[in-house]
Amino acid sequence: MNSRTTPFDELDRKIITALMANARTSFAEIGAAIGLSSTAVKRRVDRLRDTGVITGFTATVQPSALGWRTEAYVEVYCEGAAPPRRLAEVVRNHPEITAAMTVTGGADALLHVRARDVEHFEEVLERIRAEPFVRKTISVMVLSHLIPESPEAGAGYAAPDDAADVRQGA
Repeated sequence: MNSRTTPFDELDRKIITALMANARTSFAEIGAAIGLSSTAVKRRVDRLRDTGVITGFTATVQPSALGWRTEAYVEVYCEGAAPPRRLAEVVRNHPEITAAMTVTGGADALLHVRARDVEHFEEVLERIRAEPFVRKTISVMVLSHLIPESPEAGAGYAAPDDAADVRQGA
């Protein structure tokens, strides 16, 4: 969010809740549900976007439909103190990493990885392990999503076209 302070009231929360449930909900539908005109809802959404509260609108897609059939979480343990900026640079070089964060506890980072299959995942894991500051990794494969409507269960983007090239060592 930017540095401007913005009032954030219960109507804003209701608008955000409606958009999170379905980003395609019209301003008129939201307005009817919360007692505002569609113009007032639009003004509020514009303000929420301008102030960085709403950062974008996306489609959630079934990952297997996009070629992502294997999913895992990978704990990354680094030699010494790998700065978060360096970790961020590395994960951007791996299109199969769909989310990454630094964490507390024994691991330095946690990566959410999607791959076409187990063989592709193993290749991604080897590329991650080849980074000079990575000491070890611990992987946990996802078997099923207990909350299928959660953001983690969907994919924000398609498998990269070059993922097949990576698998074949190109």
